[in-house]
This record gives sequence, structure tokens and C-alpha cells, in this order.
Amino acid sequence: MRTASLRGSRHCQRPGDLGIVDRSHLLIPLHCGIQVLQKEFIRVTRGSRQAVSIEKRLEELGLVLPPAPKAVGVYRPSVMVGNLCMTSGHVPLNTDGSMITGCVGSELDQQGGYEAAKQTGLTLLATLQRDLGNLDRIKRVVKLFGMVWCTSDFTQHPAVINGCSELFRDVFGEEIGVGARSAVGMSSLPLGVTVEIEGVFEIHE
Repeated sequence: MRTASLRGSRHCQRPGDLGIVDRSHLLIPLHCGIQVLQKEFIRVTRGSRQAVSIEKRLEELGLVLPPAPKAVGVYRPSVMVGNLCMTSGHVPLNTDGSMITGCVGSELDQQGGYEAAKQTGLTLLATLQRDLGNLDRIKRVVKLFGMVWCTSDFTQHPAVINGCSELFRDVFGEEIGVGARSAVGMSSLPLGVTVEIEGVFEIHE
């Protein structure tokens, strides 16, 4: 197989599927269809080629991160183990520091729960940006565990946690932003928040 060093190279012959390429010196097949741009990770989409940082992507989507929450107990907001970043449970924190509260099925409807999960996803990103220094370091979403405060007869927990899952898909792309997931209902959550979500993320070295 013919191979070529693509250090500093702009592109191969054709676009490939969605992916993120490390900026390190790579030796890959000439027909790979992957772009490499030195000093930046590249998002490669089928039929188009573009280099977009995650912060820029958030701007394009009109999304604003809330302030990264500080630990208020005996825990860390995130912990690195090898190339995995594991976060503690995060709650829906608004940009003004307030939280989205209320029980789905009595105080909030399903859409209200969805919006709370989306805001929780933004709070997770705020922590990752602070602790990693750059959201472009995220290689993929590995796992989300979502908890919904809801009435005993509410059963659409996955539809609520989709608020976070779809956010990550839209920000990172489907191949990177969609990982494994659990979505469960709870009889209560801390401080009366609607949703709590924790995550595991693979990080570029």
C-alpha cells in the first residue's frame, strides 16, 4: 500500500466520513480522503471540508455556555484517568447562575424537561472547557448517564435526555457526539433540579 506523510498537508483526494483527525505527524494511505490542518483539529463532513473549532461551532448554533460550576461538596467536577475525562453529575445551570427546577409530569412538561437537559449539556461543556482548556481536545463522547426528576407515571425519560444528546450531536457531529447512554427517572434530585447528567469523554492526548 502506498502511504504518505501528511504533516502540514491540506487534504487528500476526496472527503471522507465525519471524523476528527489528530494534529500529530500521521502516516496514512493516499486514498484516505482525510484532511489535516496543522495546529488544529479538522471536522470532515461527507461532501464538504471545513475546519471549525468547537467554540466557533457553538457560536454558529447561537449557544452560550453558562459559568462553569464549582464543586460544592467533597468531589471534583471532572477527573482525568488515562485519556478519559469523567464528570460528576451536572445540573441545568443558566447563564445568570440560576438553575432549572421542577418535576417533569407535574410542574414541567416533557419539552420543559428536554430544555433542562439541553442546558445541562451546556453546563457540562462549560466544565470541560475550563478543565481541559479547549473543547477541541474532546475526541468523542463515550457515555452519558441522565437522571430526570419526574412523576411515577412519566415514562419518556429518553425523550427528555435527548436534549443533551442532540446538543452534543449538533456540536461535535454524529460520529463523535453520539455515545452510549442511560436515561432514568428519579423521585427527586438535589436542590429540586429537573435533570442531572454525568458523562465520560475520550480526550486527544
